[in-house]
Amino acid sequence: MINGLSREDGKHLLSTARQAIADHLEGKNFKPTSYAGSELSVPRGVFVTLFDDMINRGLRGCIGNPFPKDSLLTETARCAVEAATIDSRFDPVRLDELQQRITVEVTVLSPMEHIIVKNPLDLPLNIKVGRDGLLVEAAGTRGLLLPQVAVDERFDQEEFLNQCCLKAGLTPDAWLAGGVKVARFQGQIFSEEGPAGRVFERKLRGQGR
Repeated sequence: MINGLSREDGKHLLSTARQAIADHLEGKNFKPTSYAGSELSVPRGVFVTLFDDMINRGLRGCIGNPFPKDSLLTETARCAVEAATIDSRFDPVRLDELQQRITVEVTVLSPMEHIIVKNPLDLPLNIKVGRDGLLVEAAGTRGLLLPQVAVDERFDQEEFLNQCCLKAGLTPDAWLAGGVKVARFQGQIFSEEGPAGRVFERKLRGQGR
């Protein structure tokens, strides 16, 4: 399970993500404040997701790193900038857009836990929607979906596996054939209520054991 971060930690992660994007768009160098000895100073997997409040929280960018070498704070800043500028699904975010329309969400990941089963048909039995995110690896490729994706899209366990395989560039039923590695993880999610708004910890339906 993930070591819980405080709401203050979450606020700092979100302010770091937002400031890193703003500074990058203004041509400035951004260096996160050091928090030696805190959870923010150790390597942790993290994803930064951007939503457009003007189109009903439509996705505007999402980049992360499940296997970091740098501190959580540094990774958050880097992933935030990349989510705003190099997510190939979207045009780069503009500064005025960031300030007026973009809501930032940061998901901090627990370590990966490989799911070992004798029969691939048992994989869905080892996944809990609302608690687990998934990482699928096979044939030199991998796909990852955050825990909130299954909840937001109303996937059951099998559809979650199908969609994660598609994210990896595999056929949706590749997990049934064997030879596909599946890992689960949990996420602690911090969100803004609106652009630069109040920070809250987002709890998913079914979260917990």
